[in-house]
Amino acid sequence: MVKFFGKATGKVDDKGRVVLPAIFRDALTRGGSEDMTLVVKKNVQQRCLDLFAYDEWVRRSDKVLEGIDPELNTEDADFWTKYNDGVFTLVPDTKLGRLNIPSSLLEQAGITKEVVFGGVNYKLQIWAPESREADLLSDEEFKNTASRLSAKK
Repeated sequence: MVKFFGKATGKVDDKGRVVLPAIFRDALTRGGSEDMTLVVKKNVQQRCLDLFAYDEWVRRSDKVLEGIDPELNTEDADFWTKYNDGVFTLVPDTKLGRLNIPSSLLEQAGITKEVVFGGVNYKLQIWAPESREADLLSDEEFKNTASRLSAKK
C-alpha cells in the first residue's frame, strides 16, 4: 500500500506539466505500486487536487459507492456523477516524472506557476502555495483540534 508523507514544492512548466517529486515517486515504488498509473481529481472539500495511486483510488471510490445507489436513487446518481466528473488517470513520464495535469483541474485549484505537494498518508494533495497557506488550520486551531480528538479516546 502506498503511503505519502512530507511536503515538496514544484513548478508548472510552459506546457502545464508538473514534476512529481522524487520522494513521492519513491513512495509509489516502496508501496508496491505495480505501475505508475495515478488518478487526479479536484478535492471535494478544499481548493486543491488529490493525487492517488490507481489501486488506492479504486479502493476509495468503491468505499464511497458502497454507501449509495446511483442506479435507483436520483440524488445518489447526481452525486456519483459529480464525484467522478473531472477524474483523470495520469502516468508520469519515465524520464523526469512529469505529470500532464489537465488545465481545467489546475484552474479549479488556482494553480498557475508553483505548486506544493503535501503527503496525507493515502494520497497527495497538490496546492497553489497561497491556497494551502490560507486553507490549512492555524497552529492554534490545530492544537485545539488535536485536544478535541484526543478527548474522544
